[in-house]
Amino acid sequence: MQDLRSFFEPEHFIESAEADVYQPLQWGANIKCATSRAFDWYDADIVLVGCGECRGADGKADHSNGPNTIRKQLYKMYYWHTAIKIADAGNIAQGATLGDTRAALLAVLQEIHNAGKIAVILGGSHDLTLQQYNVFKNAEQMVAASVADMLIDLDEAEEITARSFLMDMLTETPNYISHYSHIAFQSYYAHPRMLETLDKLRFDFFRLGKVKEHIDNMEPVLRTSNLFSFDMSAVRYSDAPSNINGSPNGLNGEETCLLTRYAGMSDSLTSFGIYGYDERNDQHNMTAHLISQMIWYFVDGYLVRKTEAKLTERDEFVVFNVAFTDNDTIFLKSKRTNRWWMKLPDNNFVPCSYNDYLVASNDEIPERWLREQERLL
Repeated sequence: MQDLRSFFEPEHFIESAEADVYQPLQWGANIKCATSRAFDWYDADIVLVGCGECRGADGKADHSNGPNTIRKQLYKMYYWHTAIKIADAGNIAQGATLGDTRAALLAVLQEIHNAGKIAVILGGSHDLTLQQYNVFKNAEQMVAASVADMLIDLDEAEEITARSFLMDMLTETPNYISHYSHIAFQSYYAHPRMLETLDKLRFDFFRLGKVKEHIDNMEPVLRTSNLFSFDMSAVRYSDAPSNINGSPNGLNGEETCLLTRYAGMSDSLTSFGIYGYDERNDQHNMTAHLISQMIWYFVDGYLVRKTEAKLTERDEFVVFNVAFTDNDTIFLKSKRTNRWWMKLPDNNFVPCSYNDYLVASNDEIPERWLREQERLL
């Protein structure tokens, strides 16, 4: 491991005047400082990284203190997951240019990834998602990416911005996106032709209404994802009042925390970023409260992933043989976590939901089955 301290602000939150004195079972009393000389990477499962860089959304924007505002709420929470080791690397120092900050964040995320740890990024503008992707790109590894956002950030622009970064991520050559899923977009802000084009690429887009109707269907989506990027604009304004450019519609707080718990449960996911938080517009720090709860639930989900059995351990699963239309297949239900898988004609098992099993049991073809089949062609 290289020494990462040069990439970070000199003062860590735990050393600042903002840090409170914590009780023994609160997060603040248990989180390790990942940039201290005594830190050993063995002492971490999950590493927090703050990056208040906002120039990707507004070239004149000041560096945000949002990560520390979130920490102030997060560190007060109680540490129920003592089997999980949490470390906090601090905040990426603002570079002279936007590119400098992005390069520093990428270097840190690469080291965390190479150490086999999970990175949780406290952003910053949404374009920083590209640094999550570039970890895989630089290693020439294929990546399944999921993004939660009310907008689809595919604007054409000369420079990479918070509204255009997906254009680079999804279309650059060579490309390492094996699959892309967009969660909770709002149709009236999405160009219909753009969605049609992306659908032809076999990418999946889930509009807000569908997500809220069957949010459990998002668990299999996140289970297969390697990175998850969450823009706080996906949350309705009343639940995240820092979203001055947000919407009266969106996910509520409970749905938001459930999605992040699903992300934590994913065996594939190694990177989780939360973006679009501006503490200057946050009434009574309510959005910071929500983000800290999102992180708590992510860790709660991570505890579930550590207890899941392997698919080869068939005694740990309930097996359902189902015939629908002209297909005979198998559904598996975990006895430990109640999660579901279904077997495709190529004999591979893919994550699915209980709703997929119900649809197949009614002699109908689950949409997830069709989409998976399309991607095999």
